[in-house]
Amino acid sequence: MSKAFDRTMSVVFLVVGTAFAYGSLSISGSAYGSHVGPNIFPLGLGILLMLISLRLFYETFRSPAAAKGEGGGAKLDYKRFLVILVSAIAYIMLLEEIGYVISTFLFLLIGFQTMERGKWLYSAVISAGFSIGVYYVYVELLQGTLPGLPSWLGL
Repeated sequence: MSKAFDRTMSVVFLVVGTAFAYGSLSISGSAYGSHVGPNIFPLGLGILLMLISLRLFYETFRSPAAAKGEGGGAKLDYKRFLVILVSAIAYIMLLEEIGYVISTFLFLLIGFQTMERGKWLYSAVISAGFSIGVYYVYVELLQGTLPGLPSWLGL
C-alpha cells in the first residue's frame, strides 16, 4: 500500500479504537454470574486498535521512500476473502450451538488453511491450543462465561 493510504487508515483506526474504548465505558461493569464484565472485551479491543494504529502511523514515517508503481498492481484474492467471510459468519451462527472451543477451533483451522495450505497438524495444534487456552483463562481464571461444549457430547 501507499504511505498516504497507511497514514489515513491509521488515523481512521485510531478514531474507531477511541470510539470502541469510549463506548465500552457506558456498558455495565459486571454481568450476572461473572466477575468479568461485558465492558472489558470492547475496552481491550479499543485500546489494542489504538496502539496498533499509532504504530502504523509511526511506521509510515520510518519506512524508506516508496518505490515507483508500488501498490498499483496488487491483485485482490476474492476466493480467500469469501472463504474467511463465510467461515466468520458460520462461526457467529454456530457459537452457541457447538460452543466456544469447537467453533473457535474450526474457524481458526479454516483460516490457517485458507491463508497457507498444508501443515495440517501444525494448524490443528495451534488452533486447539488457542481455543482451549483462551477458554481456560477467561472462564476458569477470570470467572467469565463463554458457551461451553455442547450437551450432546456428554462431557
